[in-house]
Order: sequence, then C-alpha cells, then structure tokens
Amino acid sequence: MAAMTGGNASFPEALDEAFQGLDADNGHVLIPESGDDRETKALAERQTLRLAECLIGEAPSGCRRITAVFALTLRSSASHVRYAHDSSSTEATASPDALRLARELRRTTARLPRGPWWRVTLTIDVDAAVHPYVDDGVDVDFDYGDEPFPDEHVFAPEDYRADLEAFDRSAEQLPTWLSALVSHDGSQARSPRNAALSTGPHGTRSAQGLSPNDMPGLAETWARWAVLSAAFVAAGSAWGPRMHPSCARFEGVKRGGSTLWMLAGDRAVLSGGVWDAPGLAEAYRGDAPHPELFAGAPAWVADPLLDERGRAGLLSFCYWWESGRWMRGESPKAQELETAIPGVWTRGTVADIVSGLTQHVAPDTETAALRLVAAAEGGFADHGMLAEVFGHDTGADLDGAYHQLVMAGLTPRTDLPRLPRHQAIAIVSRYMLAHGLDVPDYRVADLVADRVDRGWMVFAPVPEGEIRIGRGIFFVADDEVLEITDTQSSYPQRYAEQFARRYRERWGL
Repeated sequence: MAAMTGGNASFPEALDEAFQGLDADNGHVLIPESGDDRETKALAERQTLRLAECLIGEAPSGCRRITAVFALTLRSSASHVRYAHDSSSTEATASPDALRLARELRRTTARLPRGPWWRVTLTIDVDAAVHPYVDDGVDVDFDYGDEPFPDEHVFAPEDYRADLEAFDRSAEQLPTWLSALVSHDGSQARSPRNAALSTGPHGTRSAQGLSPNDMPGLAETWARWAVLSAAFVAAGSAWGPRMHPSCARFEGVKRGGSTLWMLAGDRAVLSGGVWDAPGLAEAYRGDAPHPELFAGAPAWVADPLLDERGRAGLLSFCYWWESGRWMRGESPKAQELETAIPGVWTRGTVADIVSGLTQHVAPDTETAALRLVAAAEGGFADHGMLAEVFGHDTGADLDGAYHQLVMAGLTPRTDLPRLPRHQAIAIVSRYMLAHGLDVPDYRVADLVADRVDRGWMVFAPVPEGEIRIGRGIFFVADDEVLEITDTQSSYPQRYAEQFARRYRERWGL
C-alpha cells in the first residue's frame, strides 16, 4: 500500500513521498480491515475502482502514473492530481466528477468502525490498471490524521466540528493535533493583559529553573542556532532553523518546531511544540488537565513572543531567560523536545550537524565547523569560515548562509562609514552644553577635531604661546560612542590606541 501520512512536506514533496516503495506489479485496493461489514467493504472497493477509472479517463495522452490526493470534510475539499510521463509530469486539481466519486467513497467507508477518513491517496500505474484489470494497478491509502496534514489540507475548525456532529464522534477520539485544532478554544493564549493579571500578588505561581546541563545558556543557544541556520541555507534546505533580527525560528521535518525571541535586558522567550507530546495527548483525551506552561512566568511572556503553535493549542513547552538562567513552568525538560529545538546542545553537536550538511568532504571539515561555531559564539564569524566548511565551488549558498549570521549579529562590521568631522564636533558640543562645560577657557566655539584610528579626537586648542597641562580631550568613535579623558598632553596617542582597540572589540574587527 502506498503510504502518504501527511507530514510537513509541501504538496509536491508529499506527492513525491507517495511514490516511494510502490510495487507497480502488485497494485491493490485496500479497505480498512476493522469490522465485519463485507457489503460495505465491497461497495467501497467498487467505488475506489470507479474513481480510478475516472482519473485514468481524464489523464493526458502518454501518462504512465497518476497520483491523486483528496482532502475532504462534509463542508470543504482540496485535491491535487499529478500525471507522470516518462520524463515529465503535469499537475491539476481534480475534476468535479472525481471529487464527487471521492465523496461517495468517503461516505461509504465512514460506516466502518474507524469512521470517515480525512484524506485519501490513489496511486495508479496506468498500464497495469487498463489491462487486464483496473485493480491490478491501483494502490489506495486512507489517512485518518495519525500525523499532521500539510497546511494546504487543514480546514477551518468548524468544518471538522460539523463532521464530528454528523458522524457522531467526539474531539477526544481524534489525533492530538486535530483534537487541538477543534477544541483548544484559546486555552493556550496569554494576552499581555492576562499575563499581567496572572503575575499579580494573588496570581503568582512557582517556576523552576533548567539545569545548564539541560539547556545551554542564551548566548550559546543564539549563536549555535545561527550557525545551524547558516548551514541549512548553505545546503539549500527548505527546512530547518532560520534567523531574523531578534528572532530565531525552527521547523523540523517531524512537525516539531519553536521560536526564540530576544529582548532587551538580557531576556528571551523560547517556546514551541511537539505535536504528539504526551502531556498534550493526555489533556485532549480528557485524561489529565492541561500543563500550566506559564506557571511563574513574568508578565512579558505573552502572546506576541510565543510560537504560533499556541494559537492552534499545540504549544507543549515555554522557557524564558531571566537573571542569567532558563526558567519554566510545567514544561518538560529540553531532552524531551529534540524534535522541536535545533541541535544546539553542545559545540560538538552543532559541528556534527554542520559537517553532515556539506558536500565539501575534507579531512579538516569537522575542525572547520568547530572553528565556525566558536567564532559565532565570540561574535566574529566570517564568510571565509563558511567557505572552509562548505567549499568555494560546490554550489553552496555561502552568501545566504553568511546573511543568517549577519542577522544574528555574529559577524564583524566591515561596512561602517567614517563619521564626518562636523558630526564629531557636534556630538561633543551637545555634551559640553548639556553638562555645563562651555567655560571661558574651554569654549564650544573653539572646538576642533583631528582624525585618529576609528574616530576623532576633539578638543579646544591652547592659545598660541601658552602651555596647559591636563586639559580635557574628547574621543568620538565612528559609531558615535563618546569617550572623555583628561589625559596630559604627552599621552593622547596612547589613549587613541586604546580607544581604537575598544572600537574593534565592539564590532568584532
């Protein structure tokens, strides 16, 4: 039987999966075996073959294989058909006749003990199906949602509720992800208003810390996430982690994922979900209360910073970084969330994943990957380090990968413009006027600026013929950072060297 369980692949990828493992010489029509209603099964088999005949009749000339997917409820539908030729394929939506036959098949199979399916995939070997018998070339797979469907096959909650009512079923009988879609009713929402109320004097609940052995610190997590994002981009993967300014996201191939938001004040929120998490499954079956994911969370842990799974009732963990450590309410430990969090656990973990993504096989590839991780953690990863891992002429998207590191703020700035002289003088003038430093022997009107490495030295020169010791000197860097010193006249150059070093450290140069 051709299995197509509806993972998180895009539709074309999902159709590709449907081709895997098929035996064109042993096609068959399979009706679910549970129950003893032989008449219903026989009718369903005949309807399946009529649907296959309809698809074959509508196929373009030269078609060798047909893969058709129908996603249905009583109120909604989606379909996709791929006609494969010897060296090409065409795609279309199903015809009204085919859709009608698929609905008839669903109504019939709904009488069987497992109830109605939500998707069906037919894979047809055209040559085998047309001679001598249609069923020789037809495989069919009924999908009851044991794994989440692709987004294009997920309908509105009210559509599924209408089905449950029509077929006399309850949401607790559904798979966890579908039960959440139908019945979560905003249970995982945490608006800023509600977050503030829950952290008031009568709403405070206890939180617990995560061990450093369970989850790396925030800076390491951010840097390693960025390196993994760069590696997946370099490898051309449509999946995996991605970086955005102040935000990192991850979507895994097993439908787990998470979002990491960075906030000012050394704070962060990491949340996400594993769609089949035991705690969620128990809650939606009615066997246990929903976990208190936000127990003890501060008020700033609210909807705008939570992973989008919260809107679908599939948030299975929430951590927040505060006072130099990760905290959690009733969320599981990080080891139970490996499909929801990218492999940031150690430098070695990251390097192993990165090395596995490169086609540039060299004796020092893993060492180069470790150097890249260490440099990112230090904030000075560069384009050349990516090239050492992925090679120069391998087709890897090094520019896209480097941009992931740039958005994460882990690369040195090489494009900072030189601050104009007049702006440096203006910065010092504003400071002097604001602090009452414009005095007769050191006037704003007399300020001049001399260029030094990475900025300007701004001062009021001593009148000709005079010598004054200990006069104030201002240093304004090209990034507009102002430093003040009362260095004696013999030491400005030494201070300027230290001033330039601090600039380079700020920007990882």
